[in-house]
Amino acid sequence: MDKISRETPDLTQENIAKIAALFPDVVTETKDADGNVILAVDFDALRDDLSGEVVDGPRERYQFTWPGKREAKLEARRPIKKTMRPCPEKSKDWDTTENLYIEGDNLEALKIMRETYAGKIKLIYIDPPYNTGHDFVYDDDFSKARAEYDAQNGDYNEEGGRLVANPESNGRFHSDWCSMVYPRLILARDILSEDGAIFISIDDNESKNLRAICDEVFGASCFVGDVIWQKTYSPRNDSKGIPTVAEHILVYCRVSGWIPQRLPRTEAMNAGYGSPDGDSLLWSSDNPAAPGAVTHQGMVYGIQHPFTGKIFYPPTSSCWRVGQPGLLDILCQWAPYELRDLHDEEERAKVCGISPKEVRPGVKAIVLSVPIEEAAKIARKRYEEGSWPLMYFTGGGTGGMRRKRYLDESQGRVCDNLWLHEEVGHTDEAKKGLKKLFEGSAPFDTPKPVRLLDRILTIACDKDSLVLDFFSGSATTAEAVMRKNAEDGGNRRFILVQLPEETSGGWGNLCNVGEERIRRAGEKIRAEGDEANEQLELGAEPKPVPDIGFRVLRVDESCLKDEYAAPDQYDQAQLDLFADNAAEGAVPLDLLFQVLPAFRIEYSAKIAERELGGKACFDVNDGQLIACFDDDVDTEALEAIAKERPLYAVFRDACFSSDAAVANLEELFKTFSPDTIRKVI
Repeated sequence: MDKISRETPDLTQENIAKIAALFPDVVTETKDADGNVILAVDFDALRDDLSGEVVDGPRERYQFTWPGKREAKLEARRPIKKTMRPCPEKSKDWDTTENLYIEGDNLEALKIMRETYAGKIKLIYIDPPYNTGHDFVYDDDFSKARAEYDAQNGDYNEEGGRLVANPESNGRFHSDWCSMVYPRLILARDILSEDGAIFISIDDNESKNLRAICDEVFGASCFVGDVIWQKTYSPRNDSKGIPTVAEHILVYCRVSGWIPQRLPRTEAMNAGYGSPDGDSLLWSSDNPAAPGAVTHQGMVYGIQHPFTGKIFYPPTSSCWRVGQPGLLDILCQWAPYELRDLHDEEERAKVCGISPKEVRPGVKAIVLSVPIEEAAKIARKRYEEGSWPLMYFTGGGTGGMRRKRYLDESQGRVCDNLWLHEEVGHTDEAKKGLKKLFEGSAPFDTPKPVRLLDRILTIACDKDSLVLDFFSGSATTAEAVMRKNAEDGGNRRFILVQLPEETSGGWGNLCNVGEERIRRAGEKIRAEGDEANEQLELGAEPKPVPDIGFRVLRVDESCLKDEYAAPDQYDQAQLDLFADNAAEGAVPLDLLFQVLPAFRIEYSAKIAERELGGKACFDVNDGQLIACFDDDVDTEALEAIAKERPLYAVFRDACFSSDAAVANLEELFKTFSPDTIRKVI
């Protein structure tokens, strides 16, 4: 059995291993600070392998850098010995919800989440602290050792979060902020799905630097747009210079070519649709032809008018939108038609803009199969009946041919980069909404409006998307996700991360505010849904209540000890297998959440407590993983677990009293579930 590491993966070593696969001769060995042998890259050898065109040293080139950038980048890949501790007592609907609320430093949270959620997040929205010269809460001065920095500059709140001052008088004013956001964006890219996008709110102060960082992290080709959000409905009268009424939302995608979904159509857009023929569906007049005559010559042909008998063709350089068999069926609803070769190469050549010799031969025309007088009578009667076919004729029947475009076929409107407050809300609206939820108080100063997040959800994710906000603040993103699900019956899930910063109003810290907001907003959404369902007409489908719960997790020290003793009677090879290495105070549920990333199982997984062979076990996702952390797991229990045939099985070292017990486990699984992957902690 393999042993589960208590550290997050060392991404630097993973990258070196990838280089070694391409250039084996450039990888060597060295020792880290603890004397352990690790891989390292010989950059001189790598330079030789890549030829003399490598850009190096002081040679001029376009780049964006700042003091501390290298260390900030290294920090993104540096492993940590941390875990997610479950907090069921602070959660809502722990057993059934798929939403997550994570308390802790988002850099640490992203590192822990990376293996499990790599490539799974469809939408990331973040509103990081703006670099205004005020305090921002993150331990990100990489130029000093942590202890040194804490001693010189750090102040801790009651929850252990340190307030890092970054006044404009600081010579590293911009550098400190860049070093804070840079490693977080590197990790964010790792967990973004290939069809995903990230939206970042920022003001003018760092928008230029943030875009340069995002160009580097995501790639300049993955820049989607710079959205201007009108954050206020009027400028302040006491503003100096040019009043600020807007903020930026930078949008980047994971893979270039990402296209936002369309917004719902407006009433103005729909005003052009009607039903002059009495059709049960609203429609507007559309062109029956499309460009591409030369490349689609099989769709360039003559049509005989059912009222006048005249032969007409598509406009120059155009072809009919509908294929000939389909168009023949539509026209037969006006009068009897047939296909006939008119030997009209010259006319079709004019449409295509080519010579008759180049035109495709044998393309038949759609012509009447009865005399024009008879056809005209039939067509007139059909015209007067109303609810015309898809292709109709203007001018009381004697005009040109047009196509009916139904309203339900019409796409929504394209999203542009100017978002006015009338459509997406403003800061005053956000504060009033938060105040109403909290019965007159606003425990957070800078919330974003729910309508702004709704706009982002509409264009950037589908009904089953996973949404991440790792600067969650007052948890606006959570409320927006729940409301969107209530509106369209979706199953979007949110993951929020927030540092427990101290806040006013008697709430203790900002995590308490966010969690309470989700509770209150969720209950309000439930009540609104119940009220709407009570007013439904007989037979109408009631709206389902969305997932309004959330699991609370806390970024914490590992549940596994660094060093631990083992029974003297076992030889050195068996020391790791029989010792109780669980940290003091760690309960079985803590251990379960410690191991979930090793199997890339999401923290929202379905967890059932079961008794198998007389031992307490966790069954995750209906048999994907079975974990047993009881002492003295005997043959009966091991056999019962093996017979469940889980994909993974995990045990504590202390589950086994001897090497014979371990050997017994191996034999039982070989017999009953040989494909199960077994691990110990």
